[in-house]
Amino acid sequence: MSDPSVIIIGAGLAGLSAGCFAQMNGYQSHIFEHHSCPGGVAAAWRRGAYLIDGGIHFLMGHRPGTGLHDLYSQLGIVPANRFVDMSNLGRFIHEPSGRSWDVTRDLDCFLELKSRSPQDAPVIGELLSGTRAMQGLDLSEVGLGYPPELASSLQQLKELWTMRRLLRYVTGKFGQPVAEYVADIHDPVLGKFLEYLFLPEAPVYFIMMILALLADGELAYLEGGCVDFVGAIEEQYVKLGGEVTYRATVDEILVDAGRAVGVRLAPDAPPPRERHASAVISAADGHSTIFDMLQGRYVNSRIQKRYATWPLFKPLLMISYGVELDLSGEPPFCVLVLREPLDVGGRDVEVIFVRILNYSSRFAPAGKTVVQVEFETEWDYWNELQKSDRKAYDAEKARLAADALQRLNALYPGLASRVEVTDVATPYTTWRYTFNHRASPEGWLMTPVALRTTIERTLPGLERLYLAGQWVMPGGGVPPVLYSGRHAVQILCDRDGKGFVSSPAEMSRSA
Repeated sequence: MSDPSVIIIGAGLAGLSAGCFAQMNGYQSHIFEHHSCPGGVAAAWRRGAYLIDGGIHFLMGHRPGTGLHDLYSQLGIVPANRFVDMSNLGRFIHEPSGRSWDVTRDLDCFLELKSRSPQDAPVIGELLSGTRAMQGLDLSEVGLGYPPELASSLQQLKELWTMRRLLRYVTGKFGQPVAEYVADIHDPVLGKFLEYLFLPEAPVYFIMMILALLADGELAYLEGGCVDFVGAIEEQYVKLGGEVTYRATVDEILVDAGRAVGVRLAPDAPPPRERHASAVISAADGHSTIFDMLQGRYVNSRIQKRYATWPLFKPLLMISYGVELDLSGEPPFCVLVLREPLDVGGRDVEVIFVRILNYSSRFAPAGKTVVQVEFETEWDYWNELQKSDRKAYDAEKARLAADALQRLNALYPGLASRVEVTDVATPYTTWRYTFNHRASPEGWLMTPVALRTTIERTLPGLERLYLAGQWVMPGGGVPPVLYSGRHAVQILCDRDGKGFVSSPAEMSRSA
């Protein structure tokens, strides 16, 4: 092509990744982003002296020697970011019984669970066996390195060979949701603990994988939070010659003769409203892309069923407190099963997640800490409340912030009297900045069905339009989303008969 150009919708992690790889492969790209800054759901914002990080909780594969580390290098994430190794996954606290456990890198911490509930020892043994079998696994070698459109039979055989020792752990009872797997556990507190090692809906093998990564030292916190992580990719993109325009919402993807040829921006975006390119990559919300920007013209029965019936990650309410209190000795993450549930819109919330940003000095001044409470909630409740009665919406935010603070004060005595800043982000807040369908933070829920389904990066009947982001990578998460941006450009290169370049160094050699 004489003037290969790409328009990318969205400057989240997938869009920035797609932009970097587009530039490396000789495409002049332009990202249009609805928000005023990059990152999408990987968001952070300041409240006074405190940095509220609302995005990436931890990162996988940060150590050299894996495909994930190579990807981070290609995108400029390393060495620009500093990582803090996770020594534990978190603390589980069951208020009704007064019991708690810490999940550490030393898998022998699970032996205590065996001694507490001998009848359930076989279940603990199975989890440990599966976890140990998954240690040393390079996640980039199990389907992340290439898009389904380009998956050869040889690549699929290589993946099966890599997974050969794990096959017994990714099928059968280990492929069912954790909530079902623990249904027959004798100790109900142990069952609740295992259920919330990650998510109740996740398959058992995913829990094994997370524990294996923890034991291998392949999980880390971001010392600079989302700010440094996203900023490094944006800097790499601009350095490679890419262009990004913020506060530029895309209303429509332009199509001519079955080919995507550009976009039409919202009236308040910088002119001109119509922008043209030889290809379009949408790293925006999948539902908005397919059913709004393309008016639902390029779907099949599988796509329709997916968006109509597949469950989503539920939206979150996030309450952040800047407190004049040193909590450096506390674990950064805690799952708290409440003695008395929170009442949110007539629905009981029995489990909340507590995040303490105490692993870096970037989030608060010396002697102070950012503490967050997160819990799942309902999109319809918050969306309808803010539409119908803004005062009631604000009052509900304040009520829950006060209620959650009292729960925290029971864990960390004196905290309630040392609060300097309170920030509440509802599902409507998430939607307003990202347009994510029903404010889902990670798209399709991590169900066994979703994780077994391969989603194409293209749409039926439409050429030169490629999809990236969490809606083509069930389960979401940072590495899959970054890879999805790479996948979109890999397909584009293949369609244009070009060899794919995977790094700035390779780009320089081929120039």
